[in-house]
Amino acid sequence: MAILQNKVALVTGGARGIGRAISVALAAEGTHIAFSDIELGQEADETKDLVRAKGVRVLGLQCDVREFALAQKVVDDVVAEFKRIDILVNNAGITRDNLLMRMTEEEWDLVLDTNLKGTFNYCRAAARQMIGQREGKIINISSVVGIIGNAGQVNYSASKAGIIGITKTLAKELASRNIQVNAIAPGFVETGMTRKLSEKQREALLSLIPMKRTAAPEEIAGVVVFLASPAARYITGQVLCVDGGLVI
Repeated sequence: MAILQNKVALVTGGARGIGRAISVALAAEGTHIAFSDIELGQEADETKDLVRAKGVRVLGLQCDVREFALAQKVVDDVVAEFKRIDILVNNAGITRDNLLMRMTEEEWDLVLDTNLKGTFNYCRAAARQMIGQREGKIINISSVVGIIGNAGQVNYSASKAGIIGITKTLAKELASRNIQVNAIAPGFVETGMTRKLSEKQREALLSLIPMKRTAAPEEIAGVVVFLASPAARYITGQVLCVDGGLVI
């Protein structure tokens, strides 16, 4: 039997990339999927088809994660449709890279509001439902750059470090309600962002990784499934690096 049969998951940024891989991997274990994204176009339709093929229900919702009221509406819509939320995956995120002295206030605000405030918005909206259920799993997607930093990414690094702070704090706040809160810190993942790198940039990147390769989105999704599963019921407040050894 699937390890997450008839559970309900909400995945932010679920229409493409890592978010799509997470949605499909959870669906393969019997989880009904709701996902939100900034826009619902062809990619969202493709994700829905992939999820439905696993034999579960799927709901796609448009949302700008920066707006708390919209995050709350998504949570309310998911509960109306599925009656509960067992798993929240805060995956939505963006980059606007620049060196400190060139970074604009807009670039800083947009990344912090999307990555960090967006995570807060959904945690706050979903936690009320999970507290009422007396159980739940919150899994936040951070990054290794939130641990080690990265030149040209002061905004992104700050947002991902902040997600680690949210994770550890909420793990303490919600543990008594049987809600586990953990984070995953991916290294470099083969997505649209990394495919834009030049060959020289890719070679420099791979030289830093002991395993000498980037991760597939499915390798991040597999760790999400583990943290959402009963096998991880005594794990909370942790940050799992899925990075090929980058931060060793």
